[in-house]
Amino acid sequence: MDQESGSMALGSVQTTLDEPVSETLMRDVRMVANKIGFVVYPRAGSMKELSRNWDLWGPLVLCLLLSIILSMNAPDDQKALVFAAVFVIVWLGSAIVTVNALLLGGNLSFFHSVCVLGYCVFPIDVAAILCTLWGNAVFKMIVVPACFVWATGASVGFLTELVPPKRALLALYPVGLFYGCISWIVFVE
Repeated sequence: MDQESGSMALGSVQTTLDEPVSETLMRDVRMVANKIGFVVYPRAGSMKELSRNWDLWGPLVLCLLLSIILSMNAPDDQKALVFAAVFVIVWLGSAIVTVNALLLGGNLSFFHSVCVLGYCVFPIDVAAILCTLWGNAVFKMIVVPACFVWATGASVGFLTELVPPKRALLALYPVGLFYGCISWIVFVE
């Protein structure tokens, strides 16, 4: 340990034990924002970049945001139920989609896939926020399907690269079902 600088170096590896918490949090916030950027504007190779350094902070925050928004719109006696149901559907649904892709011969890591599917919930968060601000039924009929297509399209780019081409449709069907279920909850709230 270097007495003057207060940092610890192990050979050429620098640790972050002496780093202020604010720096650590800001680095994580920038990382999450960067990964959301890949979902906002999906392009060739972006999903591979998204899954390279997986984390579960972003998906957790996006899932909590969706759960909170939808529970705020629920009747008073159902707020806790809606929060828990949305939370479980997002995490269990992404786990089921991942296991399905693995069983179909996909070359992916469980947590990488859950990370990508979790980040792709972002468009549905956007739909929930917009539908909360403007609850018009016609507006919902436009926004929710558009965000469903956005979320599904972003995650399809990830899965098609990792699942054998002959089994791609079998892997993509549960993805559409997963985002369709979440989008339906946003639409009916």
